[in-house]
Amino acid sequence: MSKQVRASALLRAAVVALTVGIGATTAGIAQAAPVPPAPVEQLSLPDYLGTWHQLAAVPQPFNLVCARDTKARYSLDPAGNVTVRNSCTTWTGQSNRIKGTATVVDKKTNAQLHVSFPGVPTQEDLYGPANYVVTALGPEYSWSLVTDPQRRSGFLLSRTPTLSKAQWTSVRSAMTKAGLNDCLFLTSPTAGGIGQIEPLCNR
Repeated sequence: MSKQVRASALLRAAVVALTVGIGATTAGIAQAAPVPPAPVEQLSLPDYLGTWHQLAAVPQPFNLVCARDTKARYSLDPAGNVTVRNSCTTWTGQSNRIKGTATVVDKKTNAQLHVSFPGVPTQEDLYGPANYVVTALGPEYSWSLVTDPQRRSGFLLSRTPTLSKAQWTSVRSAMTKAGLNDCLFLTSPTAGGIGQIEPLCNR
């Protein structure tokens, strides 16, 4: 199978997962999860800054262009907001980058933020309600589980390209506690880590 055909097949799988996942998540909200996911009790922004590898995510229209090596880099800007720099390698091997801003919405925990990206539909406003909720953290900020109040999105971020067996166990437990379905998360191919795209529940 050629690289182009393989990439096309994976992209179609991601689109299907996106369509099914949003529908399933929306249904779950209406029937079983009316309460938004709880943020972590306290997020230290200085400790959260730096580079994160995306190891799995619920597909979204804006990240379907990414084939592998998706990263997020966070830093503080002069106003005290978080500068977001996301990057990945596309299906054609090109580098894709986007810059945005995250503002803290929940001053009590610092774990609920509004992330905006200029030019991205529905994410252009600099200020707004929380759409980035840190619902679980690994020891010493080794990994982070992120979703939104409606559980339509989900991101598993890690400081390293791989997680240990014990860390994966903790991640799955955190997903269950947050009311997230690991079958809606697709693994994100990362150099030195997972090499294929598949539902996280299959691992």
